[in-house]
Amino acid sequence: MYWSGLDVNRYDGGSAFDLDAAAFLLGENGKIRKQGDFIFYGNLKHDSDAVIHQGDNLIGEGDGDDEQIIVDLSKVPNDVQRIDFTVTIYEPELRNQNFGQVSNAYIRVVEAANNSELIRYDLGEDFSIETAVVVGELYRNGGE
Repeated sequence: MYWSGLDVNRYDGGSAFDLDAAAFLLGENGKIRKQGDFIFYGNLKHDSDAVIHQGDNLIGEGDGDDEQIIVDLSKVPNDVQRIDFTVTIYEPELRNQNFGQVSNAYIRVVEAANNSELIRYDLGEDFSIETAVVVGELYRNGGE
């Protein structure tokens, strides 16, 4: 899964935006099985190598995807039932920020083998007061 892109609306609160992507590898009970199942800028790689975060982009500048999380489904441990993906605003209370102040933010799923975009979701301004959003989920269906 990759996510990227943001512009700040007219009112920006006076601070730079730092949006962060994360992944949670969840067990049967819907919770992480251990601390290392939370993949984010402070824990870039799952011990199975199934999920790897490519690093934190603090300001969202540059072309292409700002942050990338790479998932290798063949390496996901058998007792992981779901992988949830989130985007959060770093220090939203301190910076007086929410997703209503962000435009052109999106997440997308890209097939690495041929770089084709499989799914794209524009975050839009529908999340006007939120500071964290679950943007996607991969889950096992019938053991697959």
